[in-house]
Amino acid sequence: MDYYGIGFSNIRLPNDSQSYIYRYNARTNQFPEEVFLHEFLHTLERNSDEYGYEMPELHDYESYGYENEPVIGQRQWYRDYMNKDIRTSNGYVGLPEEIYTLKPAKSSNFETSYDVDVFKEPENLIEEIKQIIDKLISKIEERGEQS
Repeated sequence: MDYYGIGFSNIRLPNDSQSYIYRYNARTNQFPEEVFLHEFLHTLERNSDEYGYEMPELHDYESYGYENEPVIGQRQWYRDYMNKDIRTSNGYVGLPEEIYTLKPAKSSNFETSYDVDVFKEPENLIEEIKQIIDKLISKIEERGEQS
């Protein structure tokens, strides 16, 4: 979750449409949304920690009696974690209810070192041609070819 102290979680999907991630297969990807939920919960976990709340570590599901189940993965653990329904001898634990209404504790969580313009659409013919050339160069570099 923590990338060189920046604190961001990244999910990278390959561009290859033939990749298995684009086809549901119960043996390969049990609960496909799980990875997105997992990374989002890491963000809430970090925010809770920065605000001083105590809660279980997201990866400690086994120590609380939960299992990674076939087909549904860790769905029950995530549900109980988000609803503070994890039963312990001292009562229930999980993410604090307030965390869903609080902004990240540190203003640096809103700053990036560069502008993200992945979804920027070309505004004129020159930008459109440049975008096409950049994509071609990127494809050539991926294949290891020299132009």
